[in-house]
Amino acid sequence: MVFTIDIGNSNIVVGTVNRQGVLFVERMSTDHKKTELEYAILLKSAMEIHGITTNEIKGCIISSVVPPVTSVINRALEKLTGEKALVVGPGIRTGLNIKIDNPAQLGSDLVVDAVAGIAEYPLPLIIIDMGTATTMSAIDAAGNYLGGVIIPGVRVALDSMVSRTAQLPRISFEAPKKAIGKNTIECMKSGSVLGSASMLDGMIDRLEEELSQDATVVATGGIAPFITPHCKHKIICDDTLLLKGLYLIYNKNC
Repeated sequence: MVFTIDIGNSNIVVGTVNRQGVLFVERMSTDHKKTELEYAILLKSAMEIHGITTNEIKGCIISSVVPPVTSVINRALEKLTGEKALVVGPGIRTGLNIKIDNPAQLGSDLVVDAVAGIAEYPLPLIIIDMGTATTMSAIDAAGNYLGGVIIPGVRVALDSMVSRTAQLPRISFEAPKKAIGKNTIECMKSGSVLGSASMLDGMIDRLEEELSQDATVVATGGIAPFITPHCKHKIICDDTLLLKGLYLIYNKNC
């Protein structure tokens, strides 16, 4: 059993994976102020809630876009398991053929998403990861990572709008009954939920045009379940994509 961790700007996704699949997925807030002991307690609690002991963990792997937190989490895992985690980065075997200007610039989360997507879904493939930022990755029929798109995240855009206006309230991610809102909150919900879904539909059209064929579209990330059901394109929502990718990369390197 492998302990898999993805450290994002807003959330840390943790879970355990074995040959049968993902055993659990949990999210915790990314906090630069937490110590290794505090993270160790949180990670141990997450395992205990799902009936997993540290003795069952045979290895750990981390992908991260927050380097200062990576080292803290790694030390926390060492406290729990006695072993340092494998960290996705330069020198790690992924098997992914990256065809962008500077492959080293590709975020580890996008690498991991792509590895899992290629292993699990028909190609060509568009992967949408909706977190602090919304990213879209394009993978061709031969399994080459061609590049992608980076868009301000739905929550980031909404929070920015609210903080810069005097009368707009904070709202939850709930779809309105109609696109034409009859009050401020309905209008905001329409813009944030239906507007984001329409943006994804439009970008999928453009990416498929450049791929010269229809693609399988897979979405992951904490915001995806709120937005993708309102898209007109068929989108597969896979909350465990990152963890499955980390497990595959762990096996390639260990």
